[in-house]
Amino acid sequence: MVNIGKGRRPFQKVVNEIFPVKEKMGGGVIKIEAWEDSEGNIAKYSMAYINHSIFADDNGRVLGYDNTHDYHHKHYFGEIIPVDDFTTYQDIVERFEQEVKEFIK
Repeated sequence: MVNIGKGRRPFQKVVNEIFPVKEKMGGGVIKIEAWEDSEGNIAKYSMAYINHSIFADDNGRVLGYDNTHDYHHKHYFGEIIPVDDFTTYQDIVERFEQEVKEFIK
C-alpha cells in the first residue's frame, strides 16, 4: 500500500495507465491514475491529456481532471475549474474520455 500525504489513511494504486497518442492523431500522451481506500472506493484520481506541442504551460497538460487539494477540479489550458457537479469517479472518466476527443482525431 502507498500512503498518500502525511497523516492520511493508506491508499492502494489501482489504475496506472499511459497511452501514447500517435502523431497523426494529434500526438501527446494520456495518463490516468487512481487510488482506492481500504473499503475499495476511489479516494484519489488524476487523468490528463499532455501535449507540449499544443500547450507548453502546466507541464503540457491540455486537459485533465483530479481531486488533489481536497476538491474535484478540471484543468483546461492552465485554467483550473471546480467540478461542482461531481457524482462518481466513473462519471469523471466518461467526461474526460468525451472531452479528450476534441484533441485526438
